[in-house]
Amino acid sequence: MSVRLLNCFTCNARWPSSLKTGMACLLIETDQGLVLVDTGLGLGDYTNPSLMTWLFRIITIMPFDPNEAAFNRITQLGYKPEEVGHIILTHMHFDHCSGLPDFPLAKVHVHRREYDAFTEGRIRQFTEFAYIPRYIAHKPEFVLYDRIDSRWYDFDAIRLPFEPEMHFIPLHGHSRGHCGVAIKTSTGWFFHAGDAGAVYNNETPKWLIKLVLGPHDAALRVFMKARPEVLVSNSHMFPEFFQQYPIIA
Repeated sequence: MSVRLLNCFTCNARWPSSLKTGMACLLIETDQGLVLVDTGLGLGDYTNPSLMTWLFRIITIMPFDPNEAAFNRITQLGYKPEEVGHIILTHMHFDHCSGLPDFPLAKVHVHRREYDAFTEGRIRQFTEFAYIPRYIAHKPEFVLYDRIDSRWYDFDAIRLPFEPEMHFIPLHGHSRGHCGVAIKTSTGWFFHAGDAGAVYNNETPKWLIKLVLGPHDAALRVFMKARPEVLVSNSHMFPEFFQQYPIIA
């Protein structure tokens, strides 16, 4: 079993110009077939961009290359997209679930609070403008979680029904039901903290990270220092990270 790190949405800052990032999506071989963690920008957003996609094309520098879509990334690796039977979402902002229609038969695993925030139709915080209802117009089967049933290191956790061992780690704040995903690999633990922080980014002011990403960045940095054996990532990672860790296993 392997964990592959895919860049499914390059989105570079206009300022500072040195801040270049790709969207970290994970393709995991499991006992239930292929599992995708987050989708990046889907094929439909390249042909019919959402308003959020248009906005990001203005405020950031995007190659806007459909080869980066998870559907195509998976095909490039020699898999068939229909082999993806499950998609785990850290949260449901446009850049994390835009590709759901590309995998119409996949079950979608997400925290119940996140699903409720997405489907409620009422904006409670400014980041919820990134919810785009059309991404679930195909009515995928959702599997919802909200009951803490375990601990992972010092975090509350929710065991996910896959092998290798995986857990949702509730890190609410950036969105109402945002979760990280911890995965046990053959070499140790990999903790994908999603948009709960920017732990490798020392250029953006701390107040701005807290405003946009929520309250967990400082705690995640403390965890990384205390647990160097755990590989940690966020969703928007610098290009070298993808080159260093194409396969995490």
